[in-house]
Amino acid sequence: MLSVETLRDWGADVDEALVRCLNNESFYLMLVQKAVKDPNFDRLPEAIAAGDPGKAFEAAHALKGVMANLALTPIFKPVQEITELLRSRTDTDYAPLLSEISAQRDSLTQLF
Repeated sequence: MLSVETLRDWGADVDEALVRCLNNESFYLMLVQKAVKDPNFDRLPEAIAAGDPGKAFEAAHALKGVMANLALTPIFKPVQEITELLRSRTDTDYAPLLSEISAQRDSLTQLF
């Protein structure tokens, strides 16, 4: 069951996120549950596969903001990295980062 303790054990910086949520644990947990359903998780790989770095950057940047605000560090780190690569239009294989983002999202979802 999702709790601040399970999120902390998973690697989230719960204390930082709770400050942003006025120390309201139930509000924070509700936001985390909504965050894993963010449509940008699907838009990002779709845009990369379509060869649209602009749309891919927009999706990654939006995810970066959500993950940062909720201090979901295990997802934030690869999202931040892919965002910066897309910002600079780096020609690289994004598959490893997409896999890491997906794996961390899946591991978070399993906490529910």
